Amino acid sequence: MMHQEKENNTLIRNALLINEGSRRYADVAISGDRIISVMPAFDGETDQDTRVIDATGLWLLPGIIDDHVHFREPGLTHKGDISSESAAAAAGGVTSFMEMPNTVPQTTSLEAWHQKNILAAEASVINYSFYIGGTDSNISELLSADPGLVPAVKLFMGASTGNMLVSREEALESIFKIKSLPVACHCEDEKIIRANSAAFREAYGDDIDPSFHPLIRSREACLSSSTAAIERARRAGTRLHLLHLSTAEETGLLTPGNDPSVKQIIGEGCVHHLWFDDSSYADKGNLIKWNPPIRKSTDREALLTAVRNNLIDIIATDHAPHTLEEKRAPYFSAPSGGPMVQHSLVMMLELCHRGELTPELVVTKMCHNPAIIFSIGERGFIREGYKADLVLVDPSAPWTVRTENILYKCGWSPLEGTTFRSRVMTTIVNGIRVFEDGRLTGRKAPEMLRFNR
Repeated sequence: MMHQEKENNTLIRNALLINEGSRRYADVAISGDRIISVMPAFDGETDQDTRVIDATGLWLLPGIIDDHVHFREPGLTHKGDISSESAAAAAGGVTSFMEMPNTVPQTTSLEAWHQKNILAAEASVINYSFYIGGTDSNISELLSADPGLVPAVKLFMGASTGNMLVSREEALESIFKIKSLPVACHCEDEKIIRANSAAFREAYGDDIDPSFHPLIRSREACLSSSTAAIERARRAGTRLHLLHLSTAEETGLLTPGNDPSVKQIIGEGCVHHLWFDDSSYADKGNLIKWNPPIRKSTDREALLTAVRNNLIDIIATDHAPHTLEEKRAPYFSAPSGGPMVQHSLVMMLELCHRGELTPELVVTKMCHNPAIIFSIGERGFIREGYKADLVLVDPSAPWTVRTENILYKCGWSPLEGTTFRSRVMTTIVNGIRVFEDGRLTGRKAPEMLRFNR
């Protein structure tokens, strides 16, 4: 069931359109769930039944497509759920999400996958899609998955939240032979991590300083696993997505290119790795404990360079909420992950203000490329005939992240106290204004994403 409501025709007038590598002033007309016209800005009369949005001074972008979130439903809804986290996403300009399988129960069967879609059709504010997870024993489920409805197989080549590590050689070989779906890998070498964990426990006990996290889940653990995944993919001819890259060395495994549709190996960078470095552990502690970890400033700069040089193809969030109580536990008990999806766009636009990225590049990596890489039809671009998934941003409207304006169910953000110079003003999903004038409208417009493979 889809909650989309009817809207009158809408005209977004005099916006600075940032789309397909350029910027220009334009008017965008919407009828129903579609963009029906993209035309030069003008001040002419409009029909009485057309609602006009004056976008003077605002940027108009395609809606963000986040290919990597953990919304926690079912089974972990004390942290977040589809309703709360999709609403937070809408407030951040995200119009579509792809959610990971490490929920309770894990999404490793088609029945569990189907149940998630039923939940999202009722609860989500925005467009939705769900990965199916690979295990040591579910190859038949993976082969039966519909490539038009499932974005990819998620494979943990290193344990993370949810303990979905695939370790059997036969299972790994079978998963990498799948041709109908891409394989998206969390790459960290479990043997290296276990050895490092044992050494640090012996030296420091259970409550060690979180700044040791990048030493325990070391760069060697990431590079070893990513290298192994690429070698498997190349042998088998599998399309591989390397998720949340965190080291300078891993960027050297990637191939540059402006057209990600022809790449076999896709690199994903996450906003927290592009924003934080290890100097933040002193203040943030476990709040910035992610797998893989936040690392040195040189790693952060290498990742940004890889984004600029088209080695990294997608910018996503790995949005993964936990309660503050959980994050305040001693290091080895505190879960990894943090909430990001409400703030991902303004984070990346802040890097534009700093001169580290450009708005055109942000749109390419967060809107265009996810649509291209996953073959999502009629989304990810501002084009006539495409779905009206849009976001209006004021690039000069400073605001500060505070507890009272955080929409995550967990109620916190590692960005609290940060002032951003850009603000999301309006988010439109399938022609429906779900976020407007800085607040949720209470309307929903969810559609299941379709992959044209």
